[in-house]
Amino acid sequence: MHPDRLQAAVEAFLRHLTIHRRLALNTVQSYRSDLEIFLAFLHRQQVHRLEEISRTHLQDFFQHCHRQQISSRSNGRRLAALQAFFGHALAQGLLQENPAADIDPPKTGRHLPRVLSLQEVELLLHPPEQRTPLNLRNHAMLHLLYATGIRVSELVSTPLTNCNLSSGHLRVLGKGSKERIIPFAASSGERVQDYLNHGRPAILKGRSTPVLFPSNRGRAMSRNRFWQIIRKVAQARGLYIEISPHMLRHSFATHLLAGGADLRAVQMMLGHADISTTQTYTQVETSRLKAVHSRFHPRG
Repeated sequence: MHPDRLQAAVEAFLRHLTIHRRLALNTVQSYRSDLEIFLAFLHRQQVHRLEEISRTHLQDFFQHCHRQQISSRSNGRRLAALQAFFGHALAQGLLQENPAADIDPPKTGRHLPRVLSLQEVELLLHPPEQRTPLNLRNHAMLHLLYATGIRVSELVSTPLTNCNLSSGHLRVLGKGSKERIIPFAASSGERVQDYLNHGRPAILKGRSTPVLFPSNRGRAMSRNRFWQIIRKVAQARGLYIEISPHMLRHSFATHLLAGGADLRAVQMMLGHADISTTQTYTQVETSRLKAVHSRFHPRG
């Protein structure tokens, strides 16, 4: 196989994920990123042909990743991408065997998500000092993100028509095109209404777009752009911590369960297919309780 055909095999696999398996663009991009990292490693090893890749090359690659202090979780994702790629190449007759078939994924252990305290949430949701159109938009987005626990990809793509302020409900089309309805408090609705009255028209400047929260160019905002916004807002509020949009989703779930919310209701609002995923948040709350107990209980 010519060296260019190795890249062509990767591109064919990515098209297969997009067209036949209908995976989301972000998922396909993750596959691309992981595979390109592996191809760069092979290039340094003077391996340029698909049929030359062996189990030893894969073992050397993951040892290299370990030396680079890549997390077990990321290495597990990379291995899954490689196994899927080689499996596709095998099915296409490009390989006689899958060199990644018998490699075990690294043990990741139980990962508890980082959540914000109620005080940190209050700081993050404090009204902006300057009521510019963009500040009103960002403030409304943060409120709605914490109020509903939706994913940032769902937030930036939410149509205006899916946000019902009169009933206080948000209609979300999540993973696998599954629809769910999430209620939100009147206080969050007021922030969104304020933005719709005084922010959105000034941002659009007569342009038309279906999304609820357009960028200053009048189009849907990217996930990375909102990531930058939330970090900037956090720093302005004195929250010098590693913060991400997903942290508000984690906080939403943890705070609801800590307040006595039903686990299955939280599962439905988050859009989790498996309730065991939602149960992770009960462990977050348990770990906090243990910390408080050990700190303040006389016999802790």
